[in-house]
Amino acid sequence: MRELVFAVCVAASAASGAPAAGGGYAVVVSKATSENADWRKVVNVLREKHRGKAIVYEKSVDESLAALREQFPRHVCFVARPEEAGRDFVARVHRLTRQLDGDPYTDAIWGILTGYDAACALRIAEVRQPLVVRRVAAGTNVELSLCEEGVWYCELVKNRMVRKEKGGKPRRLRGPDDTTKALAEALTEYKAELFVTSGHATERDWQIGYRYRNGQFRCRGGQLYGLDTKRREHPIRSSRAKVYLAVGNCLMGHVKDRESMALAWLNGAGVCQMVGYTVSTWYGYGGWGMLDYFLEQPGRHTLAEAFFANHQALLYRVETYFPQLAEADRAGRPAGSTRLSDQARAAGLRSGDGRGLMFDRDVVAFYGDPGWSAKMAPARRAWEQKLTIDGGLYTFEITPRLGEKTFEPINTNGSQRGGRPIVELLPHRVRDVKIIEGADLAPLVTDDFVLVPNPRKCDPKRRYRVVFRAARR
Repeated sequence: MRELVFAVCVAASAASGAPAAGGGYAVVVSKATSENADWRKVVNVLREKHRGKAIVYEKSVDESLAALREQFPRHVCFVARPEEAGRDFVARVHRLTRQLDGDPYTDAIWGILTGYDAACALRIAEVRQPLVVRRVAAGTNVELSLCEEGVWYCELVKNRMVRKEKGGKPRRLRGPDDTTKALAEALTEYKAELFVTSGHATERDWQIGYRYRNGQFRCRGGQLYGLDTKRREHPIRSSRAKVYLAVGNCLMGHVKDRESMALAWLNGAGVCQMVGYTVSTWYGYGGWGMLDYFLEQPGRHTLAEAFFANHQALLYRVETYFPQLAEADRAGRPAGSTRLSDQARAAGLRSGDGRGLMFDRDVVAFYGDPGWSAKMAPARRAWEQKLTIDGGLYTFEITPRLGEKTFEPINTNGSQRGGRPIVELLPHRVRDVKIIEGADLAPLVTDDFVLVPNPRKCDPKRRYRVVFRAARR
């Protein structure tokens, strides 16, 4: 019944004044930033690169809502100087991009383009060549079997490391007591194109070892460097385009001031897109899920799309299992009772999960141009998914590839891993949705994506298919 109710909601929002069609690219920028000649170049490059439109606000990014509703873009890039791009700005962008229409989901794929200075932001804006990630490095356990090649060093167990050579299989090896130099060289000499970290961190450092003594990454003057346990420094300077996922770190995504780690990653390490928490993290759904959608579904989603998909999964989880929390938040009142519904209990959830999801909802930042493509190199996927459109008939098919294990978690390192919904972005916005087949899969069809809850147990003989009719907006 959920999908039919939602279809009515979409139609109602369209009738209440929401745009009839949408698409394109918007650049949102403050008046002060747009009047700075160096930062104006960043805006102009993005506009030319994506044939986008600029939206200028006076004081608060919230002022851009009316213009965003009118344009209803597919991508939104918020250009912000470091002093504008703090924790509150990230939270406001999250909330703003859920308000373009009447449903509770994010209405555009967004990113915040900032930098240590305008030159840093301009370098990122000017990158056009898509990135295909073939080499991965990490300070935590990641699924190298799905990567062309890579290496990770364990944050929990001293000397544990795993390496995969191109064409080979992951092999467990003995790593150094102090991995600071090795991880620094992974960004420079090894030329990793995806870097993943977890563990203790602040806006000023990353503490490499979580359960044992190890070195640190620090920043100075917009540059990263490693500081090992013997107080030796290891400079980290790389111009090679890469993406960075601080999936489990506290505060790595918080731009507190110009001497923040996030800006050093963007400025000195060649990072073009980055995801990280702006607060001290404990629940983990908003961060660790990036691996579920990006690395563990190799080649399916760009990093920006993976961020979007993971966030819609989080919102869906709140709306489905903790609707009282979502409704109270929208009404601006205390949540009241967090008593679990029978549906939430059946899904194995606890009352603390609602609080954790709400905690994570508006605190994970995506930095970079959301229209730039960074994807994992294609590899084996647990399932294939395909959307076909015939006039107003949409068919979304999911084909298991691993038999009964198809929907099981791939890698359980981290927090809140596995079980993510299956998400497919629609090529255009739709309205007046009517489910014809597959209602038993409890699909959610919004104006711009289809979400199917993870079936968990796979019946290889079953046909996983959702068919719906819809009109283009």
